[in-house]
Amino acid sequence: MRQSRLFTKTRREAPKDEVSKNAQLLIRAGYVHKEMAGVYSYLPLGLRTLAKIEAIIREEMDAIGGQEVRMATLHPSEPWKQTGAWDSVDVLFKLQSRTEKEYALGQSEEEIVTPIAAQYVQSYKDLPVAIYQIGQKYRDELRAKSGIMRGREFGMKDMYSFHETQQDFDRFYAAVKKAYFKIYERCGLVAKATEASGGAFSEKISYEFMVLTDAGEDDIVYCSSCDYCSNVEVAKEGEGELCPRCGKDHLKKAKAVEAGNVFDLGQKYPKAFNFTYKAEDGTDKHPIVGCYGIGTSRLMGTVVEVFADEKGIVWPASIAPFTVHLVELSGGNEDVKKEADELYSDLTAHGIEVLYDDRDVRAGEKFADSDLLGLPLRVVVSEKTLAAGKFECSHRAGGKTEFLSAAELLEHLRPPYA
Repeated sequence: MRQSRLFTKTRREAPKDEVSKNAQLLIRAGYVHKEMAGVYSYLPLGLRTLAKIEAIIREEMDAIGGQEVRMATLHPSEPWKQTGAWDSVDVLFKLQSRTEKEYALGQSEEEIVTPIAAQYVQSYKDLPVAIYQIGQKYRDELRAKSGIMRGREFGMKDMYSFHETQQDFDRFYAAVKKAYFKIYERCGLVAKATEASGGAFSEKISYEFMVLTDAGEDDIVYCSSCDYCSNVEVAKEGEGELCPRCGKDHLKKAKAVEAGNVFDLGQKYPKAFNFTYKAEDGTDKHPIVGCYGIGTSRLMGTVVEVFADEKGIVWPASIAPFTVHLVELSGGNEDVKKEADELYSDLTAHGIEVLYDDRDVRAGEKFADSDLLGLPLRVVVSEKTLAAGKFECSHRAGGKTEFLSAAELLEHLRPPYA
C-alpha cells in the first residue's frame, strides 16, 4: 500500500474530548473515527488490525470444535420478554417500528442462540456442540468511556456450548481457557483468569480473563508464583496476604482490563424456552449451556494501552496492519526513489505486507508518522543506505536498528516474523 494513496492522514493533536490513550492514538493515527461517545468507525488501517485479531480468534475457536455462525443483531422482543430480560437488562437498546412492533439491538445472543440450538439438538447424540459468531454488539451505556475499550457499539466474539452434564461443560471450559490464553499470547498480551460473580448472565461464579494495565476498570489480586488471580470484589484474601493456592508468595493488587469471560449459564435459558433433548435413558432433559466472550475491539484497545509509548502506537507483528513501514528519503534523488520502488515490489512479491511512505514530505514528518502508526519494522531507503548497499531497519518495539541487504531483510521477515 502506497501511503500517498492511503485514505487517511495522521493528526498532530489528540481530540480534546478523548482522555484514554487508545482513543487518542488511534484517532491521531487514522485507525478509527469517532462518531459519538462510545461509537467508532474503523478506517482502513484499523479494520486491517481488527480483522487480524478476529482471524486469530477464529483459528483458535475452530481448533477446539467451535462452528462459526452469523446471528441477527436486530432481535424480536418476544424472546427477550420470554426470559424476563426485556425489563431486567438496563443496557438493552429497545426500538419500535412503524408497525408498532418492538425490537432490541443485540447486547448478547442467549435469546437468539437458544431457540436456534433447540431446532437442531434433539438427542444426546447431538451433544456437545459449540457455535460462535464474531460481530457487533450494542449496549446503552450511560457513560461510555475508555475509547474503543468500552462503547455503545463494539465488536465481540461470543460462543455458546451445549452439554449433557456439568462434567462435560467443565471439560470444554478447560479447552476454552487454554484457547483464550493462546489468543492473548498471539496478540502479544499476558492474561490472568479470575473468578468473579456472574452478574446479569448467571447466578454462578464466572471467569474473567484480565490483562494488567493502568487503563483497566477492575481491581484484582494475583500471585506472582502461580496462576491464582481473583477480582477484589469476591476475593477472600486481600493484598499482602499469602496466596491461598500455592502459599509461596504474597498477593499483589493491580488494575486490569477484562479481555474476555466465560459464564456457566446452567439450564436457565433452555428452561425459559422449554428446550429439551432426548437423553440416553429416554427421558427429556435440558442441556447445560456455557457462554464465552472476547471483545474484539476491546482487545485492540487493550493492546494499544499496554504497549504504546510517548511516540505512539506499538503493534505486535501478529496484529499490525502492515509488517513493514518502508520509508523513502530520496530528496529528489531518482536513484534512491528507484531503489525504494524496487524494494517495495520485491517485498510485496514475497507476500510481505508493506506500507510504503512515498509521500513528498520532510523526513522528520515521515519518521514522526512512522512512530505514531506503530508498524513493527521501519525500513529506510536513503542516499546513505544506497551508498552502503544495505537498508536501515529499525524495530518499533525496543528501537533496535540494524543494516540489512535486501536478501538479509527477506530472510529476516520469513514467517513467523515477531
